[in-house]
Amino acid sequence: MTVSNLPLSPSPPVGEGRSEGKLIQKSFAKKLRSNQTKVEKILWTKLRNRQVYRIKFRRQQPIGPYIVDFVTFEEKIIIELDGGYHNKESNRRNDYERTKWLEQQGYTVLRFWNKDIIKDPGGVFYAIHKAIKHPHSSSLPSMERENEV
Repeated sequence: MTVSNLPLSPSPPVGEGRSEGKLIQKSFAKKLRSNQTKVEKILWTKLRNRQVYRIKFRRQQPIGPYIVDFVTFEEKIIIELDGGYHNKESNRRNDYERTKWLEQQGYTVLRFWNKDIIKDPGGVFYAIHKAIKHPHSSSLPSMERENEV
């Protein structure tokens, strides 16, 4: 998904966390949840406990052969946070295939660079709200009200 007219860096190509076998996947997802990065913690404080339109988000959730950073099954939206690791050509190819597969499953994939969560959290939260097809999404939060998102 491309979100235009937002003051964000270009969206990274796509995400991480491919694992084989459901048992291994669940164990790895649990480990990822207990070892969140700084930016994951920032975003999770805004998404948890149905704070966004009363929608339930999950973190480090296995979907098919992948583990996604954040997902809402209600809205079929996946949020991926990417660091410099995703700039490498081989990782970009893997990320592209991953996003393509997730989109074929009916998900909208939003990707943000880690630095965008730090430098412009309001823009990131605005993009997330804009992507949600919720009855109240026409009244998007203003960039100035990012703390209320």
